[in-house]
Amino acid sequence: MSTYEEGSPRKKTKSVYVSTVISIALVLLMTGLLGLILVHAKNLSKYVKENIVLNIIVNDNVNEGDVLAMQKDLEKDPYVLRTEYISKELAAKNLKEDLGEDFVEYLGHNPLLPSIDVYLKEQYANTDSIQTFIQKSAKNSRVKEVIYQESLIDMVNKNIRIIGIVVLGFTIVLLIIAVALINNTIRLAIYSQRFLIKSMQLIGATKNFIRKPYLLYGIFHGLLGAMIAVLLLIFTLQFAQKQIPDLVFLRNWYEFGAIFLIVVALGIVISGFSTYFAVTKYLKAKSHSLYR
Repeated sequence: MSTYEEGSPRKKTKSVYVSTVISIALVLLMTGLLGLILVHAKNLSKYVKENIVLNIIVNDNVNEGDVLAMQKDLEKDPYVLRTEYISKELAAKNLKEDLGEDFVEYLGHNPLLPSIDVYLKEQYANTDSIQTFIQKSAKNSRVKEVIYQESLIDMVNKNIRIIGIVVLGFTIVLLIIAVALINNTIRLAIYSQRFLIKSMQLIGATKNFIRKPYLLYGIFHGLLGAMIAVLLLIFTLQFAQKQIPDLVFLRNWYEFGAIFLIVVALGIVISGFSTYFAVTKYLKAKSHSLYR
């Protein structure tokens, strides 16, 4: 037998395996990218909700010590994430910067009242919880009023809900497509080995003996494809954060790590099961059906 005849099937098999790994890597890359988008969307939602501010306006006759004591009480509230005390002087300074002129000098006095900016926890940044919080705060005699943008909060929650449903829908659809594509890629790879599988079976090899090496190769190819996808995902993250520095505040490596583990698990599980069923199909097939 010539060197070409010996090498040709081996080269063909190797090229099939390489294309299988690349196909798995690309499909898992797209799945991982959508997972990262889902994580970023979730973190952005949390960031937006936790930066919705409620302005608690304090009566002018309340001294600063009592206001600071009230601030400490507010920070103990289970609804509250953090607070910030805005004195009359600081409020005047901020408004002066916004207006571009010294209104205090024009009016001859500072008409602004001290206030406490309250930022609620993510799960309480909705209209019902805010109304409950306002009702509790209004019972305090030192509070003049509580100001917040109700329409903004409703719009934020509505848009976040819609975006969440859309992204989740895309995730489910892409996951189904990923499973189908990886399964078809592996079935095509096993299809090229169908005669070898049947030949081994005809000379007396057991099904488990034939299936085992293909199964191990399938798992290895799934793992290799997943690792390539993870490396590309890390590179994409680093590149995106260099191009858009504001993405840094949405970065959560624990959640990213979970996405990477899911990608690896998907690569191994889908490849393993697809290989098992593809090999089993040709083990059960009749010899004449292999020519179809």
